[in-house]
Amino acid sequence: MPRAELLQALDALWAALASLAVLVVMFVPLERVFPARHQRIFRPAVGLDLCFFFGQYLVWNALAIFIARTASTWIGGYLPEGLRGFFVAQPFWLQAVLVVLLGDVCVYWYHRACHGFDFLWRFHAVHHTSEHLDWVAAHREHPVDGVLTQLATNLPALLLGFSPRALAGFIVFRGAWAIFIHSNVRLPLGPLKWLLGAPELHHWHHARLERTSHNFANVAPLLDVIFGTHHCPKDEETYDLGVLFAAPKSYLGLLLAPFLPATASVSAETSSASRTP
Repeated sequence: MPRAELLQALDALWAALASLAVLVVMFVPLERVFPARHQRIFRPAVGLDLCFFFGQYLVWNALAIFIARTASTWIGGYLPEGLRGFFVAQPFWLQAVLVVLLGDVCVYWYHRACHGFDFLWRFHAVHHTSEHLDWVAAHREHPVDGVLTQLATNLPALLLGFSPRALAGFIVFRGAWAIFIHSNVRLPLGPLKWLLGAPELHHWHHARLERTSHNFANVAPLLDVIFGTHHCPKDEETYDLGVLFAAPKSYLGLLLAPFLPATASVSAETSSASRTP
C-alpha cells in the first residue's frame, strides 16, 4: 500500500476510534442512569455491533456520501431555476429546520417502504436482527440499507443547496439522534414528545414481530401521528426485540444474507400483516 493511502487509512481509523470514545462518554453514563432495560454494557452480540460500527465509519459512510452527492448533481439539473437561491437566502435557523423536516419526511416514507416491500425488507431486516438495543446496536445496518437511508436523509439538503455549515450540522445532529433513539434509555420528554421522538418510540418499532408497522419517523413523531402509524403504550419495555426468523450471527453472514435464496423465502414467510404488541 502506498504511503499516502496508508496515512489516509490510519487517519480514518483514528477518527473512528475518537468517535467511539466520544460516544462511550456520552451514552454509557446515560444508559446507566436512565435505563430502559437492565442489561450489561458488554451484552451478547456487542462485538458484532462493533463490527458494523467500524464498517460504517471506515467504509460505508464515505460511499453513502459519494452516492448522495452524485445523485444530487444528477437530479439537481431538473429542479426549477432559482429554487436553490431561494432556500440559500433564508436565515440559518430556518435552513436548519427545513433540512430536518424535509429529511424526516423522506426517511419516513423510505423507512415505511422498507417494511412494506420484500426487496427492501431483506436488507432492512439486518437492522432488526439485534435482540438488544443500545447505542452500539444503532450501527447494525446493512450497507445497502445504510446508503439508501443516507440518500433519503441528505438528498433534500443537497438538492436545495443548503450552506455547508447547515449541512454539516444537520449530518451531525441526525447521526447523534439516530444513535440516541436506539440507546437503552427511558427518558420521558413531556410535551416535547410530539416534536421529538423519544427512544421508547423507536424501541417499540424494534419489537419482535412479523414486521412492525409503526413509528417510522426518525425525529418528528408528528409524521407518524398524521399518517396513522404512531404507537407508544405506557407499558414497561419487557417485550422481546429482534426478528422471528433465525438470523446469521456473524458480520459476514449478515452482509450476505439478503442475497441468499434463504433470505427470500424468509422474507415471504414474514410478509404477513403486522400486528402491534
